[in-house]
Amino acid sequence: MTDVLSDEIARFVRAVGPDPDETLIEMDEYAAAEGFPHVGPDVGAFLRFVARLNEAERVFEFGSGYGYSAYWFADALPDDGELVLTEVDEAELELAREYMAAGGYDGLTTYELGDAMESIDRYDGPFDVVLIDHQKERYADAFEAVRSKIPVGGVVVADNAITASVVDFDALLEWAEGGSPTAVDEHTRGVIDYLETVGADPAFETVVVPLGEGIAVSYRVE
Repeated sequence: MTDVLSDEIARFVRAVGPDPDETLIEMDEYAAAEGFPHVGPDVGAFLRFVARLNEAERVFEFGSGYGYSAYWFADALPDDGELVLTEVDEAELELAREYMAAGGYDGLTTYELGDAMESIDRYDGPFDVVLIDHQKERYADAFEAVRSKIPVGGVVVADNAITASVVDFDALLEWAEGGSPTAVDEHTRGVIDYLETVGADPAFETVVVPLGEGIAVSYRVE
C-alpha cells in the first residue's frame, strides 16, 4: 500500500513495470528493514523513465538518502553524464556511494555532504532533471534556487506531493479545491507553498502523478 493507490493497483503497477536489478532489490530490503522512507520502485521506475524521455545528461537531487532514487536515475544517463547526490547524513551518503559503485555508476556520481541548498549554489546549469525530496518547508526555496538552471525540456520532480507521514492530505485537498485550511503544520504548508509556486510559474507546466506518496512533475515549456 502506498497511501495513494490501493493495494491491488499498487501490485499491478509494480507487476507490469520494469524489474529492479539485484542491487535495487537489496536497497528495497534495506528500506524495509530500517523503516527508511524511500520513493519505492514505482516512483524509481518513473524517474528513470522521465530521464530517458528527455535524454538527460545531468541530474541534481535535493536530498538523496542512501542513493535509491539516484540509482534509478543513473541507469538512464550516458557514461559521461553527471548525477549529483546531496545528503546531510554522512553514513547514508557513504552507503549511497557503496550502492552506486555496486551498480557500476560511481564514475558519473558526485557526492555532496551537507545542505543541498548550499550545494546547488556551487553548480552551474543546465540540469535536465531535478528531484526535490528533502525538508518539505524548503521545497519552494529549492525550486527557486534551481529554476534558472533548468533548460526548456527540463523537469523538476517533487516527492510527497500528496501524502507522507508528516503531510496532512485533507488539508492539501481543501487547499486544492479553493479552501483555506487552518492550523496547517509546516510540512503540509511547505507542500502547499511549493505547488502554489510551480503552479503560478508560466515557464513550467505541472501535474501531480499518484505514484508512491505522490509526485509533482514540472516540465519547463519556455
